[in-house]
Amino acid sequence: MIELISTIYKERKMLIILAKDDFKKRFVGSYFGVLWMFIQPTVTVLIYTFIFQIGFRATPPVSNVPYVIWLIPGIVPWFFFQEALVHETSSLLEYNFLVKKVVFKVELLPIIKLLSAILVHTCFVIIMLLVFLITKQHFSTNMLMIIYYSFCCGMFSLALGYFTSSIIVFFRDMMQIVGICIQFGIWLCPIMYDESMFIDKVPIVVLLIKLNPFYYIVKGYRKAMIGDIFNNELVLTIYFWFITIILFILGYKTFKKLRPHFADVI
Repeated sequence: MIELISTIYKERKMLIILAKDDFKKRFVGSYFGVLWMFIQPTVTVLIYTFIFQIGFRATPPVSNVPYVIWLIPGIVPWFFFQEALVHETSSLLEYNFLVKKVVFKVELLPIIKLLSAILVHTCFVIIMLLVFLITKQHFSTNMLMIIYYSFCCGMFSLALGYFTSSIIVFFRDMMQIVGICIQFGIWLCPIMYDESMFIDKVPIVVLLIKLNPFYYIVKGYRKAMIGDIFNNELVLTIYFWFITIILFILGYKTFKKLRPHFADVI
């Protein structure tokens, strides 16, 4: 961990430059360019809002807050996690020309993808704040906690990203597995629904939802943005960082163990 942090600090300027280039090249040759980055998430939010607010007549647990305002702080971190994990997974394959260079530290490639995803996430956070401003929602200093919970989301994705990026070099189907897990995983988090709906019917489901580390991030975003109730925050904070650190150690050790074979296989 110390070695990785030291490497990141030494190569910080190069990381920023490569992250910016990675962000820009996503839209090279596209007519609408960066606009495509927002179209799909916007459509997704509108679909979920229509289905749950109009179809199922869902009401958020926070009083005097429209469903869409309750939904946005939950789904924005998921977009960040999804963006980061997918691109971290494919980072070694995409930058295979750097993997083959002996002098380049390949463990920086997932971090480059994470930094690029942070640029995208920053744009989404700004849009979220603009939506809150337009709808005349209450602003408070608690919103600064978004920085901390964004950091949590980034570290969680990187912990998984080191494992998936090292495995995909030898097992290309890993990308499809990650895609399926992301599609399934969004329903394991209380993003479109609130876990309280299961308390009376299936209490065990509430426990399983809270065991999902991403539960901590979603509840944190909503607490910061709309003042949602966050019970057992200290316990969940300890639990989240325990799981994330364990996953990071396992993922990074897997990455380092397989690293000598990357250039040969790619």
